[in-house]
This record gives sequence, structure tokens and C-alpha cells, in this order.
Amino acid sequence: MASKAFVPEQPRVLGAAKQKNGEAEGKNRRVLRDIGNLAIAPAVEGKPQNQITRPVTRRFGAQLLENAQAAAEKHNNKKPVVGKDCAAKAAIAPTKEPVLPKKETVIAISSDVKEICKSERKIPTKTLTAILTARSKDACGLNKKPKDLIVDIDAADVENELAAVEYIEDIYSFYKLAEGDTRVHDYMDSQPEINSKMRAILVDWLVEVHKKFELMPESLYLTINIVDRFLSLKTVPRRELQLVGISSMLIACKYEEIWAPEVSDFIAIADNAYVREQVLLMEKAILGKLEWYLTVPTPYVFLVRYIKASIPSDQELENMAFFLAELGLMNYATIIPYCSSMISASAVYAARCTLNKSPLWTPTLKHHTGYSEDQLLECAKLLVSFHSGVVENKLKAVARKYSSPERGAVALLPAAKGLLSA
Repeated sequence: MASKAFVPEQPRVLGAAKQKNGEAEGKNRRVLRDIGNLAIAPAVEGKPQNQITRPVTRRFGAQLLENAQAAAEKHNNKKPVVGKDCAAKAAIAPTKEPVLPKKETVIAISSDVKEICKSERKIPTKTLTAILTARSKDACGLNKKPKDLIVDIDAADVENELAAVEYIEDIYSFYKLAEGDTRVHDYMDSQPEINSKMRAILVDWLVEVHKKFELMPESLYLTINIVDRFLSLKTVPRRELQLVGISSMLIACKYEEIWAPEVSDFIAIADNAYVREQVLLMEKAILGKLEWYLTVPTPYVFLVRYIKASIPSDQELENMAFFLAELGLMNYATIIPYCSSMISASAVYAARCTLNKSPLWTPTLKHHTGYSEDQLLECAKLLVSFHSGVVENKLKAVARKYSSPERGAVALLPAAKGLLSA
């Protein structure tokens, strides 16, 4: 049996002939094609590396052996290497034949295989199905259909450290998860002396107090949140409802304002209906019931983000959205069935409808709010109904606030009748 040519350190020799049950050598075998593994011989020290680029047949192996022996006598003055591994060592020694370009792969197998086809890398081509599909889309105009583009609303604030652009998406994702923890359930049935109309009167008065003290908008929204959460946990008599209101605003101002009004200021604006000790005791009771949990996602934090996503945004749209949102917060029928983010998104949608913005709802708004136009329709109709009934409503604090020129007098604009009839 002839000796086998092999490449050193090659872990697997492909195509080697094996003798089973006395089968004769040289039996024809199918050649493996497109294997793709290289058989590169290590270079001799100080010599360039040559790659064998033709099949190692018996005749070619003998020729390599002669060249290796001649090179060994000339350069090393040693005896020619003969023996079992001669073919492999011959592959290591350089040959005098010109080296072909390194484009193809050679696999060393035993001499039993008569012929080896050189493997080539196949260049991937498009299938007929892919070509026909692309042509069909071009013919139907599908490839020319504009995609829904989501505008990067934070691109202008990259250099603003206070905008926290790197974390803003995660922050609002957390707000969406946390708003359920502070959502108020229907508590009017547990309040024997208080009804929804009394609550609306209290909120209307708190809007005037907020404007009188020139407080930040965050303080108003947090005040209403504290009032509703406390009333849902504690039964309050009618005579103490206003006390709950001023104590809640005192807490909100301490949390949000740089220069918060003093206790005496709230007592004076309540026409001295309460004394200092009563305010402090109610403040302590509220904080105890709420377990000092004041970092809550009010509708204000969502409004700021959603107005920013309402591109193009202007001051008129911002004033209209805040006007509708405050009308919603004043009414008990809004805060119970809808969460803070829903109220804010509906206020923005209703504002766009009122100001005839086109389109009424954009992919950017849907991305940042998480609500589709259909999901907001019911709450938006409710807010627009409050807007259309401003003239007949006896509670005028919100309407007066947004009828002033500094707020664009948006309360005087006609309501979106088209949304009501939809």
C-alpha cells in the first residue's frame, strides 16, 4: 500500500481511503467538493512560505521529494530525508516551481484519490423569487411609500445637562409604570359629607390661590394629587375640606417651590377660618396617610413631554393643552376613569383638534405617549365638552386664568365641535 501524503498539524484528513473487510485499494470514491478548508504548510525558517496549489499525486509527490532532497543537500549539507513521512516533509521544503496566486484551496488527501477539484468560494446571488418580488413592489409603488418617521425631539437638548437626554426615555417609561401606584379609586361613596361638586369648588379655589401666590405649575398638579389621595384614604368632614386643601398646597409648595409661602399666608388667604395648629396637624395627618410618598407622576410631567413631542409646537398649543388638562382635573369624572398619562395625552390631542393642527395625531406623538388616536378619543371628547360648557359653568377660575393675554386667551377660542360630533 502506498504511503499517504498529509499536512502536519491538520486535525482531519478528508477523503482518506479506508480498508474495510479486505476491500481492494484504489476503489473509486466520490470527491468531496466545496469543503473550503485550507492546507497551508508551515514555512522553513528564513524562507518564504509556499502554498501547494495542485493535487498531490504519486508523480507530483515524487517530484517534491527530489526537490526537497536537492534543497537539503545544497543548503544544509545533510543526507536526503527518506522514510515514511517523506511526502509531508517534501511539502515543507520550498520548490523551484513558480507559486500560483492564492485564490484557491488545496486539500491534501491520500494517493488513492485520483483527482481533486479545487474549491472556490461562491458569490451569493439574488434568487429569482427575490428579483420578482422587488419588481412587483416597484410596479405597485410599495417601495416608494413614505415610512412613518419619528422625530428626535431631544436632539436640540443634547448639550443641556438638565434635560438628561441619556435617561429621559427610561425616566418616562418608569413614570408610566409608577402612575398606577398613585392612581385614585372612586372614593366619593366613602365620604358621607363630601360630593364631587364640593371637590370641584375646592379645586377651583386652589387654582385661584395658586395664581395669587404665583407658584410653579408643578405645585398645583401635586396639590390636587395630594388632596385626592388623602380623601381616598381618610373620611373628612365638610368643615375641614378647605383645611385639607391649604395643607396639601403647603406640602406641595415645600416640595416644589424655592420660596414657599408660609403657614400664615395660607391662613390669611383662607380668611382666618383655621389657626396655625390646625394647619400643622392636618399637614402631619396627610403626610402620615400618604407615608411621605410625594414623588409621583402627575399629569404635569406627562404634559411637558407630550407637548414637546407635538411637532410643530407653539405657545398657543401649549396654553390650550394646559387649559384642557386643568379643566379635566377640576372634574371628578375625569380623574377616576383615566390615568395621568391618558389625561395629558388627551389634552394634547384635543388641543390639536381645537387649533386645527394637521395631522391631528402623528407617529412621533404615538411613539412618546404610547396611545393611538382611537384610545384617546373618549377622554378627549370629555375635555372638549368641559371647554364648550365654560360659559355656563359657575366655576370660572380656570377660564379666567386662560382668558388673560399672557396665556394667549385660549379659553375664548371655540371648542372643537367636530370632535364632539365624531
